[in-house]
Amino acid sequence: MSEKARIAVVQMVSGDSLSDNLAQAEQLIQQAVDQGANILLLPENFAMFSAEQYRALAEQQGHALQNFIASAAKQHKLWICAGTLPLLAPSDAGVEAGVEAGVEAGKVRAASLLFNDQGALVARYDKIHLFNVTVQDAQGCYSEGHYMAPGDQPVFVDTPFGRIGLSVCYDLRFPELYRYYASNGVELVMVPSAFTAVTGEAHWDVLLRARAIENQMYIAGANQGGRNSAKRETWGHSMVVDPWGGVIAEWEQGPGVAVGVIDRKQQQTLRRDFPVLQHRVLHGVS
Repeated sequence: MSEKARIAVVQMVSGDSLSDNLAQAEQLIQQAVDQGANILLLPENFAMFSAEQYRALAEQQGHALQNFIASAAKQHKLWICAGTLPLLAPSDAGVEAGVEAGVEAGKVRAASLLFNDQGALVARYDKIHLFNVTVQDAQGCYSEGHYMAPGDQPVFVDTPFGRIGLSVCYDLRFPELYRYYASNGVELVMVPSAFTAVTGEAHWDVLLRARAIENQMYIAGANQGGRNSAKRETWGHSMVVDPWGGVIAEWEQGPGVAVGVIDRKQQQTLRRDFPVLQHRVLHGVS
């Protein structure tokens, strides 16, 4: 298992054109490879930003989009966390199944998929916390629950770069998910996101750093970063945060790539010398 790895957070400005979004992703993946990345994170909604087309994309393009990422991972010998894709709920048959099981008709899930460097799908996490809020911006009301069904299971997986946990965007505001990961030995958590400009300016940086500090883990946040539509503007500032809360890589606005180095030995030393996770007193207090 590698003690060090280079992780790339990819920032995009995805719109309503699937072909344009995929071309943008392909170009940025190549940039990350040119910078020596071993593992890469795409943002939430990297392939399509339109809620109106979310269901159609799941039904018509779900497998094609997975093949797109799998091919890129295999071609570049790169682990890729594919932000989020709209997918039908998995059945008991396995993570690749495309049939609905217990999901309200007409709704899909925002699935974050992790592919290894051979192009194999090794983990799927369905976004648990849905963004159903009102924000003081041009969009105003955000209602993911109208067209999306929530997941219900945290997901982590062992990789050559340590144990990785998966989360998505609004999950960042719920520290119990990240504490669960820390309690299970997770060293790095992925946070593909589409934080609004308003909420991102207020909370993005502090939430990423807080989750890193309180759990002594690396946090990778790949955000949308620009004007996605007439009403939707996203904050950007994609970053990699180390277990001490330091921002070790950042891309502020527009499409781009930031690459940070994960140092597992340094993280293990911090957890040994500053054993905050062992000092917890209150467990399961409601």
